[in-house]
Amino acid sequence: AIDATGSALPDETIEMCLNSDAVLFGAVGGPKWDDPQAKVRPEDGILAIRKQLGLFANLRPVKVYPTLINASPVKPELLEGVDMIVVRELTGGLYFAQPKKRWNTSRGRRGVDTLKYTEKEIVRILRVGFELARGRRKLLTSVDKANVLESSRLWREIAVEVSADYPDVELEHILVDAAAMQLISNPSHYDVIVAENMFGDILTDEASVLAGSMGMLPSASLAGLPDPSSRKKQPISLYEPIHGSAPDIAGQGIANPIGTILSAASMLRLSLGLEEEATAVEEAVEGVLAEGYRTADIAGDGGELTDTVRMGSVIAGRV
Repeated sequence: AIDATGSALPDETIEMCLNSDAVLFGAVGGPKWDDPQAKVRPEDGILAIRKQLGLFANLRPVKVYPTLINASPVKPELLEGVDMIVVRELTGGLYFAQPKKRWNTSRGRRGVDTLKYTEKEIVRILRVGFELARGRRKLLTSVDKANVLESSRLWREIAVEVSADYPDVELEHILVDAAAMQLISNPSHYDVIVAENMFGDILTDEASVLAGSMGMLPSASLAGLPDPSSRKKQPISLYEPIHGSAPDIAGQGIANPIGTILSAASMLRLSLGLEEEATAVEEAVEGVLAEGYRTADIAGDGGELTDTVRMGSVIAGRV
């Protein structure tokens, strides 16, 4: 799009997204467009889509398949039963709040970023977490840094207030540094984790290690939890694997397509209300892994090494 139009997100692409029930997104970027001084970069496109669609909640499921338990660097005995969702606030915090700038002074260079959240932003992301937890093991872990940050103290206070509407869900609080440790040392404890933007960004990448590869993990970015059974116009959600475009392995046929396939399954379930079809896709993935098929990134425990296209074809054949 940049080469053809000069824009990372042309108007016709925006129009197409707005007229869709959901968006399945691939990955963007590459050495050709990697100049940090460039006026337009591929990443501008995904940021613009999030803004256009009002996407404020990023869901990253992390599930450890029994057949891949040895693909992770974490001890196998710690990985049994790991099945969690990390909910990351996507539009606030340090990444977006103002002022955000750099400047020179007589005493040297300085830079500032602002960590700011409104009550509305905190309430809506927490409600997404509580609703998800209500349909799972009914445990919500709220991550903050309330021992230091005023924004985190507000976050924790509001979490307690919102929890009154969900008496069937247990709420627990954890400081982000403790969460980073517990996510590796006791990952099976967690059900649904909710965190502000930067904390969630860091913790979700850390959690990907549990599954053995970033290529395994899907994600969904939402403007609220869709309700396909409702006749009202539903918010448009965006689904994508958590990995980037991986230009270093482009054209080699070794990329893992499972994160994208599972993202499509999430789209079927959340945006289109096709629970049976979503489950069929997920069971196909699990079955193919149980049969021993492996792309290079998850081949550490043996199995039949296969390329990107064949892995996708085998999974499709099991649906």
